[in-house]
Amino acid sequence: MASSPTDAAIALTRLGLGARPGEIERVAADPRGWATAQIRPQGAPQPSGQFADTAQRVAQYVDYQSDAGQVRRDRRTAPEAVSAPASMTGDRVPTAPASDPDPDPGAVARREARQAARRDITQDTAQEFLARAQLGATTDDGFAERWALFWANAVTVSAVKFASGAFVGQYEREAIRPHVFGRFEDLVLAAEQHPAMLLYLDQARSVGPDSMAGARRNAGLNENLAREMMELHTVGADGGYTQADVTELARALTGWSIPTARDNRQTARPRRARTMAAQIEPGPDGFVFRANVHEPGPRTVMGKTYPASGLAQGQAILRDLARHPATAKRLSRRLAAHFVADDPPPALVARLEEAWTRSGGDLAQVARALVEAPETWTPQPAKIKTPYEFVVSTHRAVGTRPERIQPLRQALLDMGQPPFAAPSPEGWPDAAADWAGPDALVKRLNWSRTAADAAQAADPNAVATSALGARLSDRTRLAVARAESRPEALTLLFMSPEFQRR
Repeated sequence: MASSPTDAAIALTRLGLGARPGEIERVAADPRGWATAQIRPQGAPQPSGQFADTAQRVAQYVDYQSDAGQVRRDRRTAPEAVSAPASMTGDRVPTAPASDPDPDPGAVARREARQAARRDITQDTAQEFLARAQLGATTDDGFAERWALFWANAVTVSAVKFASGAFVGQYEREAIRPHVFGRFEDLVLAAEQHPAMLLYLDQARSVGPDSMAGARRNAGLNENLAREMMELHTVGADGGYTQADVTELARALTGWSIPTARDNRQTARPRRARTMAAQIEPGPDGFVFRANVHEPGPRTVMGKTYPASGLAQGQAILRDLARHPATAKRLSRRLAAHFVADDPPPALVARLEEAWTRSGGDLAQVARALVEAPETWTPQPAKIKTPYEFVVSTHRAVGTRPERIQPLRQALLDMGQPPFAAPSPEGWPDAAADWAGPDALVKRLNWSRTAADAAQAADPNAVATSALGARLSDRTRLAVARAESRPEALTLLFMSPEFQRR
């Protein structure tokens, strides 16, 4: 298919995260080929850096939770202990009473160690976000990166909870990125079984009422993960399921959990080790299936009955939900709405749904259908960049990358999209109405001025041409050329309609 002069700019700004200097010229010969070459079996590129993997983070988290238990015991035994106000991390730190001039040194040391462990995990997660933003600002594989970010948001976890936030970097690196060009059922299964998701949606607390553990203690079913699996991750609210289906799925998922300090204590005792081995079935890193928590019996979900089979029961239901026609329809529309328009062309949605259905949910085939669809290449931009996309595309335009987490975090916080912290299991919103309000535009203008002041680009006119190519309007070109200073010219460019849209 022949390319128009605007196709390279469309590829880099709509399918990718913005053009870097000279990139439009490099892509111009074959914009579609540039995108399809990034559809690789190994998935999307990974951020650079030495970060804990999921197994290592589980060990850190288990230690942190164990320390938390000891701190609570110290608090109960301390005479007339009082609590200090909540810290920035959300902890309420016990302090010794004024009448006790000599608090227990061991308790103080344990409390300080727990606080340090929490800070270390939080700082490590922040550095993971910085590495992800640096990848976005510098990668040659902009389509693969945007595709990965879409799926991380479609099956989201959030750092609004410390527990899930401790694992969000590992979640993106290990559960999402390797699977984004594989089968959807493999991606969603990896996502649902990851500690980040199990903690975010409280699945690790769910206990089958008629299970061995449920009969011994006052614990109950938690339906959060089951509900979001159906409503947000697969078939959708219009997919034909009922509340009874949610409850049945929640029963099937009981036992899906993560390791705990108690596991280590119990398996360390020889007499209990054999019992624990029978009760816990390890899965992927950081995942365990607890047979003694699993609700026994067959389950019926959306008209299909699944025999009692422990861990395999929930997995079988999830795979069927991933393959359901309603899932193909819903996620095809969401893809089209993300990449092309808030109200996507029906023909594009149909193309993506057909590719999804024909391939059995092969996301590589769906990605190729998106790249090949004529609706993808309409010249008129219809999407507003999110704050993260805006920041990353600005760095790409001037050939830089964010170097420190604090200014990056503050900028995104000011613009309403704090790092790794989607406001709900629905993920970040994706429509213009959510990002283009008057206050939001003022925040973007303020950040644009800061970015323009810091930019070392010598010629704003050249930056405008290399960032937008044929999408650069005469009005914006003239405004940049007539600006009284380099920072003013760059600010006008960053706030121009064609730079804010993609």
